[in-house]
Amino acid sequence: MSDALTLIDLFAGAGGMTQGFHETGRFKTVAAVEMDQHAAATYSLNHEVDQLFAGSIEDWLEGSNVPQVDVVIGGPPCQGFSALGKQDVLDERNFLWKKYAETIVLAKPKFFVLENVRQFLKSPQFSDFEAATLPGNLLQDYELQPYLLNAADFGAYQSRTRTIVIGRLRELPEVTMPMGDFVGSHRTVDDAFADIEPSVSRTSFPDVAFDFNNREVPGPFRTSDLHVTRNYTSLSLSRFERIPAGGNRFNIPFELLSECWKKHKSGSGDVMGRLYWDKPSVTIRTEFFKPEKGRYLHPDPSVHRAITHFEAARLQGFPDWYQWAGTKVSIARQIGNAVPVQLARALGDIVANQFAESESRSDEKSAA
Repeated sequence: MSDALTLIDLFAGAGGMTQGFHETGRFKTVAAVEMDQHAAATYSLNHEVDQLFAGSIEDWLEGSNVPQVDVVIGGPPCQGFSALGKQDVLDERNFLWKKYAETIVLAKPKFFVLENVRQFLKSPQFSDFEAATLPGNLLQDYELQPYLLNAADFGAYQSRTRTIVIGRLRELPEVTMPMGDFVGSHRTVDDAFADIEPSVSRTSFPDVAFDFNNREVPGPFRTSDLHVTRNYTSLSLSRFERIPAGGNRFNIPFELLSECWKKHKSGSGDVMGRLYWDKPSVTIRTEFFKPEKGRYLHPDPSVHRAITHFEAARLQGFPDWYQWAGTKVSIARQIGNAVPVQLARALGDIVANQFAESESRSDEKSAA
């Protein structure tokens, strides 16, 4: 292809999905929308974009001229029906897919890619999304191809199954079923951490700040600056010391257990668990720095801490040159909410290949 394909990234976060599409070398982002100011600042540090709107998609749609592009990507917030949330069907965030759909109508892309939690496929919102493609409705010109994909099958260092919906104009050929090159040979935590020093003493990021959107924001930080730990209590350290390779809270002696764990001897085996060296990590969520939230302890039984922000960014596929803005909590949220870069790159290749095939067919018809 002689020209880069143009792209809009909605709910762009720190830019994981943009990064993956850009790594194909075939896309140029012309507009990105992100409401979280720290995430938008991170995006600005890493991606050149004609229009970066640091605000709500509602305000963007109301006040901007939405450009026409080849592709729209993005993942509307999922907390309303996530398995980890309260699963409130009336949560207003559940209905942001409608704003995504409105953008599609205005931007007129040939393809769009929507990412969300696996529960999205069984939600009323997805049913409404499908209904929008029926004749006479908002997305009548498009057809949906939904999939459940595990990022580990596409080269990510973590097992993370997500709903991926690829939409295409009806007159275009069906998109090839996404097939990962790493099925049966997943990359591992050991692969991700191979050159990372396990010993960490720093507990805070460098004391720097810059101006973004007329406000002071912590950063920019290099990804290596994110290799920080926490000030754990002596009780927490005593618990970590008792957890062997691959172990979890069930390895902690009774006298060191919290009262809630003493009463509940069943439940998740991932709580206070150590990652496995020889497997992909569990899904990296927004509170990966809290061992009580899942299998987030360092895999080495002699290292008594949760994984660092740097290690979590590696597991999400962000390159080491990536720069970050925000507090420890906000950057953790940016990392945990991101689409794994390797999965995004695979999706970018699939979509770009569809364009290349369309161009090839057009050239053949012209020659005939």
